[in-house]
Amino acid sequence: MNIIYLSPNFPPNNYQFIQGLKNLGVNVLGIGETPYEHLNHNIKDSLTEYYKVNSLEDYDQSLRAVGFFTHKYGKVDRIFSLNEYWLEKEARLRTDFNVYGIKTDEIDNIRHKSRMKEKYKNAGINVAEGQIITGSEQATAFIKKVGYPVIVKPDGGIGAVDTYEINDKKGLEDFFKRKNNYDYIIEEFIDGDLYSFDGIADRDGKPVFYTSHFFNMGIMDAVNDRKDLFYYSLRDIPEDIKDAGIRTLKAFNYREGFFHLEFFRVKKNKKIIALEVNMRPPGGLTTDMFNFANDINIYQEWANVVVNN
Repeated sequence: MNIIYLSPNFPPNNYQFIQGLKNLGVNVLGIGETPYEHLNHNIKDSLTEYYKVNSLEDYDQSLRAVGFFTHKYGKVDRIFSLNEYWLEKEARLRTDFNVYGIKTDEIDNIRHKSRMKEKYKNAGINVAEGQIITGSEQATAFIKKVGYPVIVKPDGGIGAVDTYEINDKKGLEDFFKRKNNYDYIIEEFIDGDLYSFDGIADRDGKPVFYTSHFFNMGIMDAVNDRKDLFYYSLRDIPEDIKDAGIRTLKAFNYREGFFHLEFFRVKKNKKIIALEVNMRPPGGLTTDMFNFANDINIYQEWANVVVNN
């Protein structure tokens, strides 16, 4: 089995995914910007070969790298980075080389907030009311319906980057003075507690491992206000979070990989409101939290799913 791994050295704990694949006899072929001699020794020991590019942002360089590996090793079976930043590049490469997994005709559903909302609705899960805005008139009309505060964020954004809570007319005017030249979505503000539903789905879409976390605040607050964020694994997974999570996986027809789904529990009425999907491992050291909380090796278990389902 030939698996290409993009940017294998970031984040630093990613080398354990590569080790898991190597343990199962996979040819793991790395593509990245870091010079080979600067790679972690664990990565070097686990890669069959490494192809350095000057920039992963340059699609043609990545295309040539995959072409080189295909010529040398035969058909590529999977392409991964397990990093949200490269999801669209992964999908494009899979499409061009006909590799199993999410392709370009599916990637918008898991990258754009507006498309996520439609999938959530199809699953019968409540969402925050929202819409794409291109100008201040649309935003003003939306605010007349839901009132302040509102949340404005890039429709195809990553994490809480360029995400704002707007509390009044002046805040709205300031946003339009500094906004970037891409689509934003405006949403009603939800006063709720943040939960995640995290795990791995197999090739049939069945969650073979799942857990849940509670966050003391939204990621937007931590990023914009430089507040201290903490979160912890729940010993008992709330049934409504589990139900919403499994219905979400079905609605997105998601298969073979990590998922990190975010939900609000509204403080006033305790209802579950879907926030967004992330079809990759949760960030930071959460995968290591999986291991300590459940006495498993999630890196090896992911590899087991990819190679043996």
